[in-house]
Amino acid sequence: MKIKEKEFENILQDLKQIALQMGAKVRFERGDFKGGYCIMKEDKIIVINKLSPLQKKVLILSNALKELGVDEVYLTPRMREIIEQLSDNT
Repeated sequence: MKIKEKEFENILQDLKQIALQMGAKVRFERGDFKGGYCIMKEDKIIVINKLSPLQKKVLILSNALKELGVDEVYLTPRMREIIEQLSDNT
């Protein structure tokens, strides 16, 4: 499956919604870091570098959701395929 450039913004929004459903907060911050999933005082947080390109943000969020256990959550077949494809590319 090939993801078109203009689809990445919608995919990012959908992934953020999935993270919220899983009880994780998604934060976009500036800094010298890649980003990813962490736990801070029992809160699930996914931090993504605000300065990263859109495709990189989607990739980081996909990997974080995979780490959070997205396999146990209902997703549309399209979103599941996107997450699987992107997390396989790391």
